[in-house]
Amino acid sequence: MTVSQLPAAEIIEQGLSDLARGAETGPSLLVSIGAPRLRSLGLRVADPIPDADLRLYRRLAREHGNAAHSRYNALVRLLVSYERAAACVK
Repeated sequence: MTVSQLPAAEIIEQGLSDLARGAETGPSLLVSIGAPRLRSLGLRVADPIPDADLRLYRRLAREHGNAAHSRYNALVRLLVSYERAAACVK
C-alpha cells in the first residue's frame, strides 16, 4: 500500500500542498493540527499554521453554522485515521 492509498490521503496531500504554498485552507489547517504526528511518520510538513484547531473551527462555523462541531470532529477523525494507517504502513 502506498501513502496515496491511505484513508483520507487526498485531503492530507492537499493540505500538505496548500501549507507548502502558504495557503490557509481547511486541509492545510487540518495538516497543521496533525503536524507533529505526521512529521514523526516521515512526512515533510511545512511551517504549521498557529492555532490551527481554533482557526479550522471558526472557518467551519462560517461555512456550516451549527454543523461546525460535527464537521470539525469528522475532519479530525479523518486525520487520525490517516495517521494510524500510515503508522501501520511504516
